[in-house]
Amino acid sequence: MANGDTKLVRIQEKGQVTLPADIRRRLGLKKGDLVAVTETGGGVLVTPQRVVAIKALESIGKALREQGVDLDEMIDAGREIRGELLKEEYGIDPDASPG
Repeated sequence: MANGDTKLVRIQEKGQVTLPADIRRRLGLKKGDLVAVTETGGGVLVTPQRVVAIKALESIGKALREQGVDLDEMIDAGREIRGELLKEEYGIDPDASPG
């Protein structure tokens, strides 16, 4: 079945629908994987969850770039905060050399 081809499936008990095997293979879906279900004007869109997560991360990255936030600066700030927490909570100085 090529992309865009229509295949009929039957709604089972509790609203379950079996996705055709060739589509599951193409999308790399297996038992237990999560999918997002979105109602659209034309029906229902089923999206593998990892795609949803990637899109969310891309949106977050875009929003940060628009605000002038640099990823390297964020990482450095996180390291600084982690160092402060280590000192305050555990008395560990991350800048001290071991030994």
